[in-house]
Amino acid sequence: MSVNKEAYLQIKSELDAKHVTLVAVSKTKPVSDILELYELGQRDFGENYVQELVEKAEQLPKDIRWHFIGHLQSNKVKYIAPFVHLIHGVDSEKLLREINKQAAKLNRTIDVLLQIHIAKEETKFGLDEEELNLIIGQFENLKMENIRVCGLMGMASFSEDMNLVRSEFQYLKTLFDQHKFTIQYSPFTILSMGMSGDYKIAIEEGSTMVRIGSLLFGARNYA
Repeated sequence: MSVNKEAYLQIKSELDAKHVTLVAVSKTKPVSDILELYELGQRDFGENYVQELVEKAEQLPKDIRWHFIGHLQSNKVKYIAPFVHLIHGVDSEKLLREINKQAAKLNRTIDVLLQIHIAKEETKFGLDEEELNLIIGQFENLKMENIRVCGLMGMASFSEDMNLVRSEFQYLKTLFDQHKFTIQYSPFTILSMGMSGDYKIAIEEGSTMVRIGSLLFGARNYA
């Protein structure tokens, strides 16, 4: 199965009505699939791996807004800094500093989201509440003028228990609301939460951006 156009049009209509941004997660998917969605009007695409993102960006239209949604290592930032639209998974001051450094070299400003660890699984990355407070509290003093912190991102537990998932999203929304007015000079408006299996709950709990892959592109092939 390639792109499920019917599902895309239905989901896009549903999200547009609620002013929620759809990031089509295209990791492991071929350029031809991305082009199919592009031709339907989709412009925001999310990738998890730096090398794959760089290769696709070289082959695809330049007006695509590329979102890096995976775990980003500091030594890989330089490869995506020239063109990335939004980096979702910033989980340390070290990574913030590196993004700022690479953006300054290019004389551009890079938008980022701070990733919060909300899931019960240890395998997920992200800041805890104390680390978030620390980074935001000292952000003005860090002199990072080539970064805009635009909001928060989180991944709920991979669980059949939708009450658990909902509570995790509620917690993230609470943190988002707490910090909405403390980050000066940044449009703190993006709450990126919700994926194929839980995006409806995420929207109910205040998400402004969802990351959907398998509903649009079918199951992934990691071979």
